[in-house]
Amino acid sequence: MISPLAYVDPSAKIGKNVTVHPFAYIDKNVEIGDDNVIMPYASLMSGTRMGNGNKVYQGAVVAAVPQDFAYTGEDTLAYIGNNNVIRENAVIIRGTHAGHATSVGDGNFIMTGARLSHDVEVGNHCIIGNGSQVSGNCIIQDCAILTSNVLMQGNTRLGSYSLVQGGCRFIKDIPPYIVAAHEPIAFYSINTKVLELAGFSETLIKHIAQAYRILYKANTSQHDALLRIQEQVPNSPEIEQIIEFVKTSKLGIIH
Repeated sequence: MISPLAYVDPSAKIGKNVTVHPFAYIDKNVEIGDDNVIMPYASLMSGTRMGNGNKVYQGAVVAAVPQDFAYTGEDTLAYIGNNNVIRENAVIIRGTHAGHATSVGDGNFIMTGARLSHDVEVGNHCIIGNGSQVSGNCIIQDCAILTSNVLMQGNTRLGSYSLVQGGCRFIKDIPPYIVAAHEPIAFYSINTKVLELAGFSETLIKHIAQAYRILYKANTSQHDALLRIQEQVPNSPEIEQIIEFVKTSKLGIIH
């Protein structure tokens, strides 16, 4: 159902069983799939590409114009996958340059007042907490959690299954499977509870903890710590992911 009180550009492509409530705004150059719900005063701007089963709440904006001085008016995109919840007044900004895009995967929960800036990549089943601000070109891997009012500096990465406690800000990468906390931000612990809920075995969690004890507590160089992890910790895809994440960090990881 599309309310006659909503504005829907005639060129917009809208799938089946989509509900558009009164006073919603759907711009030109918008494509949305099936079973979406667009609440009152939500805006899907030019460049929105939305999958199926999403719910966009009041005042949220998808594919806003980039807040980037390098933006010169190109037609860029914001991809939203399937089964995401975008709560009130959240803002998702589209890519800056032609051929670039902001992308949000499947099953994410983007809470009230959160902002995803230009060219951000969000994986699947992530939580972006109330008021958290994600700057341009950041990468948030699957199942990561930003709690409330986190500031994520541009070009940083947040690893899979990691959690950043409320009010933190960070300018370096946060590797997978950990909790980051304090001011200045630092490694706090393994994200044990979330890993258990996700079905990680007790043995695997112990191996992850062992890897991070070596990385953060062994009082050696990062290079040597990674060699020790390879030698001393039983190999698994998760341990390989930790090693690869640290090796490929351009900004370095938090302490």
